[in-house]
Amino acid sequence: MVRDDLYITVPTFFKCPISLDVMKSPVSLCTGVTYDRSSIQRWLDNGNNTCPATMQVLQSKEFVPNRTLQRLIQIWSDSARNHRADSAQSPPDSPPSLDQLQDLMNDIRTKTEKSNNNSHTLDSLSKIVRFAKESEENRNFLAKMDGFIVTLLEFLANAGGRECRKFDFLEEVVGLLNLVLSKFEDHQQLSKMMLKSDRDCLASLLLVLQQGRTDSRIASARVLETIANDAESKLLIAEKDGLLSETLKLITPENDPALIEAGLSCLVRISMLKRVKAELVHLGTIKTLAKLVSDSNSSVMVTEKALKMLETLSSFKEGRWEICENGGCVAAIVQRVLKVSSAATEHAVTILWSVCYLFRDERAQEEVARANGLTKILLLMQSNCSPSVRQMSVDLLKIFRVNSKSCLSSYDTKTTHIMPF
Repeated sequence: MVRDDLYITVPTFFKCPISLDVMKSPVSLCTGVTYDRSSIQRWLDNGNNTCPATMQVLQSKEFVPNRTLQRLIQIWSDSARNHRADSAQSPPDSPPSLDQLQDLMNDIRTKTEKSNNNSHTLDSLSKIVRFAKESEENRNFLAKMDGFIVTLLEFLANAGGRECRKFDFLEEVVGLLNLVLSKFEDHQQLSKMMLKSDRDCLASLLLVLQQGRTDSRIASARVLETIANDAESKLLIAEKDGLLSETLKLITPENDPALIEAGLSCLVRISMLKRVKAELVHLGTIKTLAKLVSDSNSSVMVTEKALKMLETLSSFKEGRWEICENGGCVAAIVQRVLKVSSAATEHAVTILWSVCYLFRDERAQEEVARANGLTKILLLMQSNCSPSVRQMSVDLLKIFRVNSKSCLSSYDTKTTHIMPF
């Protein structure tokens, strides 16, 4: 029998007027009508100069991202996905009481040790997840519940070892860990527990990054970020075979913005060590970051974190070289100055200072000049920027003034030879 609650009604204004599909990247024309970017771009590329919905002649063919609608679509999409997941299983129960939690944990532990009745185990764990989602107070309670975190870590290590046979269970464990780990006070101890040699927690988190749903991959990246507390833990995470490259896949521009943000946050956290920076540069991270920075659809948080990541890599010689080698990367960074947020501006100026002033790369200096960077630096110095940004701006101005004088001197010399007095 087909269940009616498996059918999800799509709000009309979430659909593109051209393709009639849910919009992935909504953009608005000057007429105020919103379309999916790929559909309206195809319409305009075909030589049309009217708005498809109103047939008004377009005064401008430029369009702007409709980020409010994009967020609404994302919220609806997540809700619809959760609805389908809940509908496919038994009807949802109310969250368990505090008295029932310990019994549920004991029940899960017993069933897991015997490796049987996986559906019953998953159902019990799902009840605890609902309890955690209900309130911050519940999450605090679980984090402080005697033996709860340790038991979850045992589940995490064991579920990953059995590959996909218990993958649904593994995703629930990772999601629950993400909910409660931030409430666990001793993150140092948490890292030690998760990275113990007799536990293969990293293998389980890697498996979720590779095969999990979007929300599970986000949770896995956030768990990794939480346990990366010191140089040792960051190195252990970065050197786990395949984990760094899999995390990089999260920040592909085509991915869900929340997934990109989680991936960037994780990478920023673990990339402080020189060995890790070298590996990231080798894996082509800078090319991906340059795409994120140049993408006008990138959110403020994604742009800030992508610039922060570039700033981190620009502190490393090979990183600075790759930034200068990547065509358009420096110009994209210049365009973000004074355009996104004060944090983004500070990251951008630090990168420009590293490649133009510290590294003295002539290609970067020329690209900054072509991108009208000098004007931006002058405007920045007139703004209410931080002392460190102001000083870096002064250093950059010195570079461009020296270059300008050099060019003028060269021009005067040539003129003198051509027209002697």
